Amino acid sequence: MAQYKPKTKEEIEAMRQGGKILAEVLLWLKEDKIKAGITTEIVDIYTREFFDKKKVKPVFLGYYGFPAAICISVNDAVIHGVPNTQTIIQDGDIVSLDCGVLHNNMIVDSAISFGIGEITEEARLLLERTNKSLNKAIKVIKAGATTGDIGYAVESYIDQFGYGIIRDYAGHGVGHKLHEDPTIPNYGKAGAGEKLISGLTIAVEPMITLGSEDVFTDADDDWTVYTDDGSLAAHFEHTILVTDKGAEILTQI
Repeated sequence: MAQYKPKTKEEIEAMRQGGKILAEVLLWLKEDKIKAGITTEIVDIYTREFFDKKKVKPVFLGYYGFPAAICISVNDAVIHGVPNTQTIIQDGDIVSLDCGVLHNNMIVDSAISFGIGEITEEARLLLERTNKSLNKAIKVIKAGATTGDIGYAVESYIDQFGYGIIRDYAGHGVGHKLHEDPTIPNYGKAGAGEKLISGLTIAVEPMITLGSEDVFTDADDDWTVYTDDGSLAAHFEHTILVTDKGAEILTQI
């Protein structure tokens, strides 16, 4: 088993503050800014302006060359969608926003998915159940639990619906870096994997599809990950502090 160093009180507080700002921008974009007819590039511009006002840095911008402050993935795009002038958000779309901020030298990461205008019942249930799978995962998190417990909580709930669980990407530790150990798959065996310790900060992020778990990366932008079969996808993520008593969600208002 790997040895993890717990975050200090000061580091955790920096993550709480950064997490509140991150939750604010995602809610603001969802409720006030993202409407049918706008391009995904405009959403990136809104995000940068918000972060400038809050005096925090967008972690994704420049990360391994990523060209934007936020990932915007639409419909069959699962994750890592690159904002651009060609993608116009339409009524009936599912939009996933994934973003990270650096505040007082500490990083938090979060994602939400939602529908635009009238969406199908099938899409609504995918969103509801993916979000619920994240909540079920959070409930099992505490010192002494394992990464397998988290994965099992997601998988055992999602499997009943026949959805695809993305296996090529996973949750992860977060804090000093955007991606730290441990890796946290959205499937697994209860009791297996790495043991969680109090003071560990992790990003838990179920990525669920209406069809296949198989994905591919766009050859043009070399970032956007799509479902192989073109099925809709949803993605929810919170940065979590592990404590002796349970989980504290750091990316909420």
